[in-house]
Amino acid sequence: MQWRRHLAGITFIIIFVISYFTNKFVLSVLNFTYPTLFQGWQTFIGAILLLLSGKFGWVEMSRISRSAALSWLPGSVLFVGNIYAGSRALSCIDIPFFFTLQNSSHVVSYIILKAVHREKTQWMKFISVSIMLLSAINLPLHDPQFDSSGYLWAVGHLLCVGAYRVFQFHYKSTNFSDLEQQCINYLFSVLLLAVAAHPTGDLMGAMEFPSLQSYTFHCGCCASALLGFLLLLATVKLKSGLSLEHFGVWIFLSKITAMCLSPLIFYMDFNIPSLTCVAVSHAAEALLLYSQRDSQL
Repeated sequence: MQWRRHLAGITFIIIFVISYFTNKFVLSVLNFTYPTLFQGWQTFIGAILLLLSGKFGWVEMSRISRSAALSWLPGSVLFVGNIYAGSRALSCIDIPFFFTLQNSSHVVSYIILKAVHREKTQWMKFISVSIMLLSAINLPLHDPQFDSSGYLWAVGHLLCVGAYRVFQFHYKSTNFSDLEQQCINYLFSVLLLAVAAHPTGDLMGAMEFPSLQSYTFHCGCCASALLGFLLLLATVKLKSGLSLEHFGVWIFLSKITAMCLSPLIFYMDFNIPSLTCVAVSHAAEALLLYSQRDSQL
């Protein structure tokens, strides 16, 4: 049984790394910076594959009522903000720096929990999130490729990720599985991003995109959509056999793997201070995982 969990974890890491690298390639190397279309395409394919998988019995999904779907609407709004702002940020920021900023989403979750649930202060947790915040604040001061718009979108991304984490794990209804939650997210995202494609200018910009007829571009977009769906399945499979804290460890290992391999795939301009921010932030994340071994978040 233990080897099956390790196999599921290794599979998750592989799909996680390839998925992020594919997205980074399309957004940065190919410079397809039209998130309403890129994320709309990913969520559209994800929704189709998930609905087909449920219909053929490959995954377990129950029928979702309209009232239940509406109750999950705040989570779907946060999900759209997460993927939209995340795409904007990832197109401008290197993967190690992106994950360092993303770690600050734990600060957002911590503040919400303190404000809403009045949780007792755990000093180890408080220290770890404080270090993550300080690392994220100092990173743009030392980033040789500082892009103000990328960092602003990263702030929006981490706010949505932190709020979504709290909403997901503290959602009162237990009627939804992770797959059902994601199905609602996908369908809502497709609708909202399709409506926003023209007002944001993404639709007209993409029509003039020079690589639109490129074989590499088509392969990258198709791969990103398929990998996103596979990552969802790998995530659900891994979570089903692990506690939340152990699942967090596998996510941590996935990010470390992606950060270590990314300089081999993508050009990066970094220095000692910026790498220190990355290392300190993820050391703090390891400390947070240790402090959470008896908690839910």
